[in-house]
Amino acid sequence: MKNIPLPIDRLLSRDSIAKRLAVDLQPDWVVNLGIGMPTLTTKYVKAEQDIVFHSENGIIGMGPPPPAESQDDDLRDAGKNFCTLIPGAALVHHADSFSLARGGRLDCAILGAFQVAANGDLANWRLPGDPTGNIGGAMDIATGAKEVFAMMTHVNKNGEPKLTEKLTYPATALSCVTRVFTDMAVISVTDDGYLLEETAPGISAEEVQFHTDAKLKVAANLRDIAA
Repeated sequence: MKNIPLPIDRLLSRDSIAKRLAVDLQPDWVVNLGIGMPTLTTKYVKAEQDIVFHSENGIIGMGPPPPAESQDDDLRDAGKNFCTLIPGAALVHHADSFSLARGGRLDCAILGAFQVAANGDLANWRLPGDPTGNIGGAMDIATGAKEVFAMMTHVNKNGEPKLTEKLTYPATALSCVTRVFTDMAVISVTDDGYLLEETAPGISAEEVQFHTDAKLKVAANLRDIAA
């Protein structure tokens, strides 16, 4: 395949990825949000979806980020960012928070990723050669959630694909990711590997394939991600 440069001018923003992902959250789901990009999702869910967001540090019913003038230093998510609470929210002990994941009560977890393999294996806690990584609660959450949505850039800062045939980074959990949302595409993880279902406007299936280190099957109804 010919060399295809990364289409930087057509990549989705972090907020655009979050907006698209929010559409796939089903009514009444309890959803864990990982640190970083996943927390943007709270800004884009609709009231009628009635989503209950869970933060592993002990929040059940997390709301969107507050305006600067309303920031409360006692209300922070697992990534230490300011957050809000929805009506009826609960602040619970860390052990109670994790009982949701370990008890199978999370309908979905939205997690960042360093790599996702074609069979759904997830790596998101440490880069090779980096001694600072900490797996934290990601293993429990990724294993315990009924669905795992990976939210990430399509390539790393060196331009290397983050969607691979097999993991080359330390694994967090195996065969757990069900759907991937990147700045280039929406891709489902199936029994037969990756299925490309949507692309960012102006990005072709060929471009997504070039920047993916695994074979993509292309959906018959491949479509653009709605703006």
